[in-house]
Amino acid sequence: MENLLYIAAIIAAVAFLVLCIGLTVTLISVKKTLNNVADTLEGLDTNLQNVTKETAELLHKTNALAEDIQEKTEKLNTVVDAVKNVGTSVNGFNHSIQRLTTSVTSEVEKNEEKIAQVVQWSNVFFGIRDKWKERKALEQAGYYEYEHNQNINQ
Repeated sequence: MENLLYIAAIIAAVAFLVLCIGLTVTLISVKKTLNNVADTLEGLDTNLQNVTKETAELLHKTNALAEDIQEKTEKLNTVVDAVKNVGTSVNGFNHSIQRLTTSVTSEVEKNEEKIAQVVQWSNVFFGIRDKWKERKALEQAGYYEYEHNQNINQ
C-alpha cells in the first residue's frame, strides 16, 4: 500500500508539473499578447498625439477663417445697405417720373385741341416763312413776279 501512496504522490507531482508547465505556457502567451497590446497602445498614443496636434492646428485655422468671414460679412453688409439705398432712390425716382408722365399725359389730353391748333398755325407760319424766304432769294437773284413787272412797265 505504501507503493500505491508513492505512485499517487508521483502522479500528483507529474500532474502538478503539467499544470505548472501549462500555466507557464499560458502566461508566456498572455505576456506576448499583453506586449503586443502595449505596443499597439503606444502606437495609438503617438497617432492620437499627432491627431490632437493636427486638430488643434485645424481649429486655429478654422477660428481665423471664421474671423475673416465675419469681417468680410460686415463689409458686405455695408455694401448691401448701400445697394438697398440705391434701390430705394431708384424706386423714388421711378415714382416721380411716373407722376410726371401721368401729369404731362393728362395735361396733353386736356389741351389736345389747343395743341392741334398750335401745330396747324405753326405749319401755316412755317409755310409762309418758307415762301417769304423763297421770294426774297428770287428777288435777290434778279427775278421778279410777273404782276410786279407789269406794274413797273406801265
